[in-house]
Amino acid sequence: MAATVSFSVPSPHGPRTVTLSYARVGTGEPLLLLHGIGHHRQAWDPVVDILATERDVIAVDLPGFGASPALPDGLAYDLSTVVPALGALCTALELGRPHVAGNSLGGLLALELGRTNLVRSVTALSPAGFWTPAERRYAFTVLLAMRRAARNIPVPVVERLSRTAAGRSVLTSTIYARPGRRSPEAVVAETLALARAEGFADTLRGGSSVQFAEDLPGLPVTVAWGTRDRILMRRQGVRAKQIIPKARLVRLPGCGHVPMNDDPALVARVILDGSR
Repeated sequence: MAATVSFSVPSPHGPRTVTLSYARVGTGEPLLLLHGIGHHRQAWDPVVDILATERDVIAVDLPGFGASPALPDGLAYDLSTVVPALGALCTALELGRPHVAGNSLGGLLALELGRTNLVRSVTALSPAGFWTPAERRYAFTVLLAMRRAARNIPVPVVERLSRTAAGRSVLTSTIYARPGRRSPEAVVAETLALARAEGFADTLRGGSSVQFAEDLPGLPVTVAWGTRDRILMRRQGVRAKQIIPKARLVRLPGCGHVPMNDDPALVARVILDGSR
């Protein structure tokens, strides 16, 4: 069941209250799950039940995405705001230093949480931030095109397309290597989540100068990349390994940019192994 939590974060204009939506299930050491830009916490649904057999799993909607409201005035959608907000979320939910796994934007946020010593291990699936300027421009162009399409396709058309494997491919093949495996209901919900994400434009703008360039000594780090990622090319994983030499670099055969749907068993095993 979904829940919400509110907490105070500092801003240049004084404290502001941030509210985030999350779902929590399972028992064991806490594991925080962070989705990518334009997505929502349900991106993790294919792996949550597997993870929950060994972990206390908290899947969160990032600010301005899914069921989480936009950030209040005075707060920017940048790493210096969102990372401390996620730290405050962990405090509010009494998670201590949880394990964290993130995809795309969520992977970058997971690494930043590791850099600031707020978590005990990091698993980053196709994380943002290891791109060249040209690769970043390409990724942003693709994301903007996806956002434009999601906002312009009428909902009845989205619903009709979602009923066939070919239609689901039209809607989601950019992020999934095996879009036919996604349920019609999930495809409709994530298309609407992308179209209605209040934080999309500001988050994308905030990432225009982001480059992850620091090692994370002493912290268990796993970086995993799908071999069929069409947004962030897998060669970026090699750069991540160069920057974080002791990271475990894992290849996800046949997986796209959001691998949890393409191979749930493999992705769940990578996350559980990374958080041991």
